Amino acid sequence: MATAAVAFDDGFRATLSSSTNRRRRLRLPPNRGWPGVYTVERRRLLARKRGVQSLRCGAFPLWRNEKMRRNRTSGWRTAGSLGLLLAFVAGVAVLTPVAAQEPEEARGNPYGEWRFQSGDAWGTRYSPLDQIDAENFEDLEVAWVWRGDNFGPHPLYLSRSTPSYIDGILYTVAGYRRTVAAIDPATGETLWTYREPNTRRWEESMRASYGKGVGYAEIDGRGVIYIITPAFFLHALDAKTGEHLEGFGKPVPIDGFPDTGVVDLLADLGHEYDPYEGIPMDVGYITNSSPPIVVNGTVVVGNSHEQGYAQSRIENVPGDILAYDAKTGEHKWKFNVIPQSESEFGFDTWQNDAWDWTGDVSSWAPLSADMERGIVYIPTNSPTIDYYGGFRPGNNLFGTSTIAIDVETGDRVWHFQTVHHPIWNYDLPNVPILVDVTVDGQEVPMAIQTTKQGMTFAFNRETGEPVWPIEEREVPASIVPGEQLAPTQPFPTWPAPLNPLGLTEDDLIDLTPELKQEAIEILSRFNVGGPYMPPLPNNHNEPRPWIACGAGGLNITHPATLDPETGYLYQSNGQGCSGRTVQPGTNTDAEVHGCTSDSGECTTTGTTISDWVQGGGVGWAGPQGLPMYKPPFSKITAIDMNTGEHVFAVPVGEASEQMRRHPALQGVDLSGTGTPRGRAILMTTGTLLLATEGAQGPPVLNAHDKRTGEKLGSVELPATGQYGMMTYMHEGQQYIIVQVAAGGTMPGSLAALRLPQ
Repeated sequence: MATAAVAFDDGFRATLSSSTNRRRRLRLPPNRGWPGVYTVERRRLLARKRGVQSLRCGAFPLWRNEKMRRNRTSGWRTAGSLGLLLAFVAGVAVLTPVAAQEPEEARGNPYGEWRFQSGDAWGTRYSPLDQIDAENFEDLEVAWVWRGDNFGPHPLYLSRSTPSYIDGILYTVAGYRRTVAAIDPATGETLWTYREPNTRRWEESMRASYGKGVGYAEIDGRGVIYIITPAFFLHALDAKTGEHLEGFGKPVPIDGFPDTGVVDLLADLGHEYDPYEGIPMDVGYITNSSPPIVVNGTVVVGNSHEQGYAQSRIENVPGDILAYDAKTGEHKWKFNVIPQSESEFGFDTWQNDAWDWTGDVSSWAPLSADMERGIVYIPTNSPTIDYYGGFRPGNNLFGTSTIAIDVETGDRVWHFQTVHHPIWNYDLPNVPILVDVTVDGQEVPMAIQTTKQGMTFAFNRETGEPVWPIEEREVPASIVPGEQLAPTQPFPTWPAPLNPLGLTEDDLIDLTPELKQEAIEILSRFNVGGPYMPPLPNNHNEPRPWIACGAGGLNITHPATLDPETGYLYQSNGQGCSGRTVQPGTNTDAEVHGCTSDSGECTTTGTTISDWVQGGGVGWAGPQGLPMYKPPFSKITAIDMNTGEHVFAVPVGEASEQMRRHPALQGVDLSGTGTPRGRAILMTTGTLLLATEGAQGPPVLNAHDKRTGEKLGSVELPATGQYGMMTYMHEGQQYIIVQVAAGGTMPGSLAALRLPQ
């Protein structure tokens, strides 16, 4: 939907759009780039940020297609050489040129660029580019493939990095060393690389293969790439040459490190550490996976820990958020994700003095930011450890929370905890997505948090107030000795969850009556509940094992995308149930970590083994190896965030060949079932919703209608889409990049698609 903005001195913005369902219409004469009929939508501006002064109103043109947009001048935006006159019913307003930001620029991107891991600062994974559309999509061809073979010490067969396109160059990270690479966007040629010198900190990194991209800022007119390495150093590199930024950071006392351009992030956490070795493992462990985000001259740094389900000891370090001056590397502030004094909000949610010695609450998912308001949004992980938290009674703020932080001061603006006393591995896996929408006639600056449980939380991103009510509902208590779960958990009343939060006979597979009956019999053997069914002790006397249903929502491998033109949020998800047990923690290092307590070789954190640790899953399988749920087994769901309504849900892919050959399904119509593991990588553009068919599906990229979900076309990829997708405009041509890989035969690579030249 094309739009044009009109700024008024009363602090509002009118948006002219081609939608026919808005409140007021204006008729405009045909002119360069202006279709005939538009509607007016008034959007409140922050006048102090927009710089609107003594202007009655102003406008810039709509462009009918991408070609006209490419040929636009870089100056003020007017409709034709003489501008426009619009007659309003209440009087006449002269539209004179105004330097209002394009929507994509407000989100941190010049037109045609992709400067952030999640597309823009708002985390939308959206681009307004429209050169590739429904009519020519199937003409796409592979322009080049950039392979990640040679970034050692051995090939990485799952690339997690989404490239950034900035000022005519692609930037990504590759391999276990998280090598930074600049790439020619037209040919795939590597222009320069940087690899950090070896340290023991890198060798012991538990997230070395998890690098997701780079950060970027312009410093005194010079492009700077920011990267956080597995060893937890922040590097600032000249975007054109890869050389370290002069005057940034402090010298690192390790051979091979430059004298400038580096910050040792461990130095600002407040824990004992050695520059080469890192933090002693008995104290804790911290690293990084997602790139930093640069907001108004401040570099904000997240972090990650060892996976909670792989931990068995209760001591760790918190994943505190760090911020640095983008030009000098000077440390600006640290936000304590586990409050450290009674004066800090949330301190009373940590009993047993656990705030003093336990940790995690990392921010391993990407961050987002509202640059106008100066707020950065942080999604967090659970505290140490998963599946048992008896040693840390309380709700444990800011575990599994969305936190809004003032980027200048580091102060908490607001927060919302999506899981109290988190133990279920329901950490927040995706970036908080920002969008401006209209809810019940009111303009709402929204922040959206998607979850592993398939729940969608929506907040006013300035105040933290829920857009729709969120209820605290009672959930089952634990019978594990020492565990004190929260009696209630938050459930959004709207939008509806992606899947049923639980499992009833109505939800069971119904492809044949026989399969349905088998599924009913299986269901009767378990105590099935919603997503917060607790783990059972492995020596329990319960007549039926406990199963939690309602998982299968979003994860980092398939984040949501949002079209800011319509307010449609697209999520790809499967369906799933699981049961967990915990076992006594005595002498479990061998089972959890593959080592013995006295060997001195356990690569784990802490010193005190938890009273209870994970004990494995509960045997749960559908009839004859098929899913328990009725189809579709995986789907793409669109939610209109103006109303919260589910607009459509379409299956991801088709039934697998294995399913088609299944003896119980011979002669059964399997159209519309989707594939059981079809978590699609998603992206929206000015014309299309783009989707893969999951890491286990065929190597294809599909185009869908953004409003109906209808599949419009499909093209083949060199290998299966694995993690991310992005698009950019380079020298007048739109490209689409898909991260692809094929285990054992093709390492994590970037496949570039474009129309024939």
